[in-house]
Amino acid sequence: MQTIIVDLRERAYPIHIAPEGWEALPHAIGGTIKGKKVMVVCDENTHRLYCSPVKSMLKTKGYTVYQAVVPPGEASKSFKQAQALYTKALEANLDRSSTIVALGGGVVGDLAGFIAATYMRGIGFIQIPTSLLAQVDSSVGGKVAINHPLAKNIIGAFYQPRMVFINPHTLSTLPPREFATGMAELIKHAFIADGGFITWLEQNMEALLSCDVQALTNALYRSCSIKARVVEQDEREAGLRMILNFGHTIGHAIESATGYSKYTHGEAVAMGMVYEAKIAVHMGLIGQEYVKRLSSLLERAGLPTTLEAADWGLIIQRMAYDKKNVNSRIVFVLPTGYGKVEVFKDVAIDDIRRALADRQNT
Repeated sequence: MQTIIVDLRERAYPIHIAPEGWEALPHAIGGTIKGKKVMVVCDENTHRLYCSPVKSMLKTKGYTVYQAVVPPGEASKSFKQAQALYTKALEANLDRSSTIVALGGGVVGDLAGFIAATYMRGIGFIQIPTSLLAQVDSSVGGKVAINHPLAKNIIGAFYQPRMVFINPHTLSTLPPREFATGMAELIKHAFIADGGFITWLEQNMEALLSCDVQALTNALYRSCSIKARVVEQDEREAGLRMILNFGHTIGHAIESATGYSKYTHGEAVAMGMVYEAKIAVHMGLIGQEYVKRLSSLLERAGLPTTLEAADWGLIIQRMAYDKKNVNSRIVFVLPTGYGKVEVFKDVAIDDIRRALADRQNT
């Protein structure tokens, strides 16, 4: 088992990556659960696949385990499901020494974390992410939320877990498209912070796609380490943490303009990274070789790199709604080299339009 410590002083916590699987969970739990009651929150898919071994491992440590199952999908990040989970917690007589365990992807982690942050003004919280996107992104950093009918992730908190436990074997059950959407964030981490990791991904992409546990463990460790170091320096997104948004300004606009139904988050971010790299080319920050290398790696991971039949006017309009924007200026995180990005608040609209109109990746 490999361990990364997210050093947030009194809120520090470990990320355990366990190639040995669920057998490592009892040891990883250690003293992270204070009381005797645990409520496992999962969706219908993770309940069928993983709830039984996780409950068994928790019971071997002497905990009384309850479970709450929600429907899969983004719609579960709602007031309705939050209310149902509060009711489950009350029926189980959870108290301030109790712990909520999020077992699933990003939706489950966001929802269960929001409940943990607000039930009795905050109780214990453990993340056990089972999707690649959750393992390298949403489970690390303490952002938890539910959606409002008018806005995504608008009701939430920064609430750090007491532990993150990653079992790489869960990735072998993911559909290829869902695996690819996680690869977009993993590739993003390499391009924003670690040029050597880019080379490693190019050399090991086939092993990752075949779910080789050793390759996955190494990739997860390097990716989570990058995010952990950023979170340590900027827990609440006051500055540096913004670099994690490479590809997201255009990516979020693509998601919004296509009704959040045509592309997964990772697919939109993949295209966003390519188009934002093209903006950087037009601004003279990088060369075309960067775009070619980025596009090649994303395509090998099964991700799109160009947007077909796009309403670019609408996409630019949606960029204006991005929460990173300052004083009505669209804010971009743009590459300045391999493993290097900077935040730009004065990108010319003509550079944006030229990049969006550029349909070539070489």
